[in-house]
Amino acid sequence: MRWQVHSEQALYTDRWLDVRVADVELPDGTRLDHRLIRTAPGAGAVVTDDRGRVLLLWRHRFITDSWGWEIPIGKIEEGEEPVAAAARETEEETGWRPGPLRPLLYTQPTNGLSDSAHHIFHAGSATHLGPPADTWEAERVEWVPLADLHRLIDRRDLVCGTSMAALLYLVVSGGGGGPARS
Repeated sequence: MRWQVHSEQALYTDRWLDVRVADVELPDGTRLDHRLIRTAPGAGAVVTDDRGRVLLLWRHRFITDSWGWEIPIGKIEEGEEPVAAAARETEEETGWRPGPLRPLLYTQPTNGLSDSAHHIFHAGSATHLGPPADTWEAERVEWVPLADLHRLIDRRDLVCGTSMAALLYLVVSGGGGGPARS
């Protein structure tokens, strides 16, 4: 069932993404052009506290014209380690410095269309530094009870695939805990 790639050609490239067309051959010999997107990998963090809460951003996504809760996540810069990117993104987007980060989840959220890879880490504590440096990232940053996840998903207040996968993985693996400090 493995598809054979005969070639790839760039259709559009900028600093964020590379849209391509691939000449692929299906197992039955059929050939077709398949569009794909190549992107830099990303890193993010699920930050919890000792009160059973998780640090989330409430933000608007213009592409889907929707609001929702998300974990902090962003692009891994050239030469940057994923764990350092997760810490940097958390601090920039939330104003909280995560405690020690441990690997939580690796995901390829859209692997039928993109090579996007997300490295997600978990911190059981955080220290408040002040307002977020990236004020345009979110309307608000809040500590949300993990016990509310089911309700947030049902209400479509949590729809981001990577955020949902990471939070649900944390819950089913028994993660959480640790103090948040102001």
